[in-house]
Amino acid sequence: MATEKTLSDAFYEALKDVYFAERTSVRALKKAAKAAKHPELKQALEKHGEESAEQVERLQQVFEIFGKAARGKTCEAIQGLMAEMEEHLEDFKDSEASDAVLIGSAQAMEHYEIARYGMLKSWAQQLGLKDAADLLEQTLNEEKNADQLLTELAESSANQQAA
Repeated sequence: MATEKTLSDAFYEALKDVYFAERTSVRALKKAAKAAKHPELKQALEKHGEESAEQVERLQQVFEIFGKAARGKTCEAIQGLMAEMEEHLEDFKDSEASDAVLIGSAQAMEHYEIARYGMLKSWAQQLGLKDAADLLEQTLNEEKNADQLLTELAESSANQQAA
């Protein structure tokens, strides 16, 4: 008879998923920064790439708090979003819309991560993992800030240039 799955099991599976996603995001942000035309966008993507590397380290701490080895599980969602970003970079690379499209792709990845970190933080709190919840909240706030900055860059320049 199969054992019943618990919130603890769900937390662990989601943690492995976001660990894979965050490590993938580090690579995606490097690519995106290279492709960005506007200096402020390039700088924002580079900065968030550095933050993402720190977030990977933070996730390793969460695994430790949870008592499990840090390991990823293939995240189909982030792979799909990254493939879409690469397709957009290729399709729009010589276009006036390239930065706007790049921002949209980066925000799709950010929104996925925001959803995952919000869920993981809530689950960590429910499981009594306060230190893990605090680490996840720190990352969640960074993801929200990155998304807000991308929105500001889109609205202040990239979208007008694309139009």
